[in-house]
Amino acid sequence: MNTIENYSKMIEKEIAAFSFPTSPANLYDPLRYFMTLGGKRMRPMLTLMSAKLFHKSEAESMYAALAVELFHNFSLIHDDIMDEAPLRRAKQTVHKKWNSNIAILSGDVLFVKAYELICKNPTHLIPALMQVFNRTAIEVCEGQQMDMDFETRNDVSSDEYIEMIRLKTSVLLGCALEMGAIIGETSIENRKALYDFGVHLGIAFQIQDDLLDLYGNPEKVGKKVGGDVLANKKTLLSILAKSKASEEQITQLASLQNEQNEDEKLAQTLSVFESLQIHDHCKIEMSKHYLFAMAALSSMSDSIASQELEELADYLFHRDY
Repeated sequence: MNTIENYSKMIEKEIAAFSFPTSPANLYDPLRYFMTLGGKRMRPMLTLMSAKLFHKSEAESMYAALAVELFHNFSLIHDDIMDEAPLRRAKQTVHKKWNSNIAILSGDVLFVKAYELICKNPTHLIPALMQVFNRTAIEVCEGQQMDMDFETRNDVSSDEYIEMIRLKTSVLLGCALEMGAIIGETSIENRKALYDFGVHLGIAFQIQDDLLDLYGNPEKVGKKVGGDVLANKKTLLSILAKSKASEEQITQLASLQNEQNEDEKLAQTLSVFESLQIHDHCKIEMSKHYLFAMAALSSMSDSIASQELEELADYLFHRDY
C-alpha cells in the first residue's frame, strides 16, 4: 500500500534525524540502537493522517506524531524487561544487549523526550495534547499491570482480556488520532469519533495478531507460528477455548501446558481449538470491533474525507495468513 509506505518513509526519515547526545554513551547508545530497529510506525502515521483530515500539513503534526512514537518505544523497552524478552524485531532487546538498569533509564529518557516534542506545538494546543497524552500513559500502565496479573490467574474472562488489550494497546492508537485532531483544531465530537475509531481498530488489530500467531504464514508473520501456545500465554483464543470446553477438554488443555514436545503441544491444542470453532469465534469478535471502528469514523462530518484512514483500517483488518 503506497500511502502507508510513503508515511513510513517520512517518519523513518524524521527518526533518523534525531540527535541524541554522545555522553553518557550507555544512556544514549541504547536509544539510537532501539529507534533504528524499525517497526510499523503505525501510531505516528495515524496522527499525521488525522491532522491531514483538517488540512494540517505533516510538518504541523510531526511533533505530536513523533511524541506518540517515542512513548510507544519507551513502553516497549520497559515491557521487554518485564517480559524478560530476549528479542525485539529479531534483534537483541536493550536489557539483553546492555542490562536492565540501562534499559530502564534509556526508556525513561524517551518518555521525557516525548514531552519535549509535545511542548514544541503551538502554545494554545499544549494543554489539550498533554491531557490526552497523560491519560493515555496512565492507561497503558494499567493495561500492562492487568496483563501481568493475568499470568497468575486461571479465571480471566474474554471481557477482561478485551479490556486489557484496550488499555495496553488500543488507547495509544486512539490517542495518536485524537492528538492529530487536536492539532487540526476540530470539534470535540470529531476528536471523540477519531479516538473511538482508533480504540476499536486497535482491539481488532490485537485479536488479528492473536490469530496470526497460531494460524499465520510464518514467512509473512515473520516468526514461528504457535509461540503464544508454546509459552502458555493467555490470548483470546485460549480464554474462549477454556470458556467453551468440556471438562475433558479443559483437563487436556491444562495438561498440554506441561507438554515438552512442541509439535505435539501445537497439534493437540490446535485440534481442541478447531473442535470448539475458536478461530471463528475470534473472527466474529474482531469483526465486531472493526465495524465499531468504521461506524465511529463515519460519524464525523460528511465534508471530511477519511479515505486514508479507511484504507489503513481495511489493510490492517484484511492482513492475510
